[in-house]
Amino acid sequence: MAHTTSAKKRHRQNVKRRAQNRAVRSDLRTHIKKLLKAVKDNDAEKAKDYFRVVQAKLDKCAMRRYLHPNTAYRYKSRLAKRMAVFAAAKN
Repeated sequence: MAHTTSAKKRHRQNVKRRAQNRAVRSDLRTHIKKLLKAVKDNDAEKAKDYFRVVQAKLDKCAMRRYLHPNTAYRYKSRLAKRMAVFAAAKN
């Protein structure tokens, strides 16, 4: 446990930031799951909407460093490939 005042403050800040980071990443994962479920259920409209939302959330997470930018781009790339396959299968 921290002893100095500055170390105690740093610990409080880290706890708060960790909770915020976890909440943001959890929300992102929830939206990704919703997108994948929409694709699995062959719901093109929902999938398209969720894909747009997930892309925006991934960009925001990368910009704010909740995720490493390359990780966000990798997610986007893989989801875009799935959406392309899904769109091709629908036609």
